[in-house]
Amino acid sequence: MPRKRPSGEWAQEDEHVKAVERAMVAIRRSQTRRALTRLAQERDDADDAGVVSGSAVDVLDAIEAAEQAGTPATVSSVAAALNVDQPRASKLVAAAVEAGLVRREADQADGRRALLVRTERGNALAEELHRFRRSIFATVMSDWTDADRAAFARLLTRFVESLAGMTGRGGQRDGIEGEPTETIQLP
Repeated sequence: MPRKRPSGEWAQEDEHVKAVERAMVAIRRSQTRRALTRLAQERDDADDAGVVSGSAVDVLDAIEAAEQAGTPATVSSVAAALNVDQPRASKLVAAAVEAGLVRREADQADGRRALLVRTERGNALAEELHRFRRSIFATVMSDWTDADRAAFARLLTRFVESLAGMTGRGGQRDGIEGEPTETIQLP
């Protein structure tokens, strides 16, 4: 039976750990707004009508993550998910509300807070984002076998869950306050 390698000193020498680190850095770079915008613009079916603020996309992703976790989406939960302070999250949410992607609803259990809910337009945009992202991933893995795709999905999910257990971030993007807002053009 293979022995588990301890963390710490041995991890610095483990070529597999080094390869994972390089891959994670490459993934982070490839998932920047600038890179996604370029990919969307290169697609033949790209349409100018799909231009949205990257910050609005982040807010929609944060609200969806809260929904999936069965927790209420609030400005505080968006701030935590995006790793920004409360005033910045409030501005991002306000912009998403103004764009008609999100609405605020009174929390029936706590009248002091507002719950964030995706509007019909926000849900449609989220679905469009999922289709776009999945089409990119499907293209990247198009020459992989079903077994390879299944193994990758299983191992990547396991990795993200383990990492989330260490960081307490649930796989959320590691946002930077004051990060420049760019737009993503969707297909």
